[in-house]
Amino acid sequence: MRVAMITLSLAAVLMSLQSPAAPPPVLDKPLSTESKALLRCSAAFAMVAHGQENGNEAALKWPDLKTRGREFFVRSLAQLMDDTGLDRDGISQLVSAEAQTLWDEGQVEAIMPSCLLMLEGSKI
Repeated sequence: MRVAMITLSLAAVLMSLQSPAAPPPVLDKPLSTESKALLRCSAAFAMVAHGQENGNEAALKWPDLKTRGREFFVRSLAQLMDDTGLDRDGISQLVSAEAQTLWDEGQVEAIMPSCLLMLEGSKI
């Protein structure tokens, strides 16, 4: 059930880039460095995978993220749900806001190498 809910979050990330993002939820405590990296890379993988599906030249230069990137996204957001206590909507808002920041600041290209290292380390 959780996987289906998180997969819906992937769709929400992609849709958020087309419309104004809702503000992220207020957390009881700041995200850990690891949680921030999981969130950031999950958003980046979703964006790159979407670009790859649509033939975006910049996205196609990265390894195919359709399967491994999606699995990383699902597992990472499940972990973030456990760590933060947020529900699906809260996690969706959090990852959508992160994706919007990456898009607005043009950071996807810069963070992809470290995110790919994180993906390799995850054994997914």
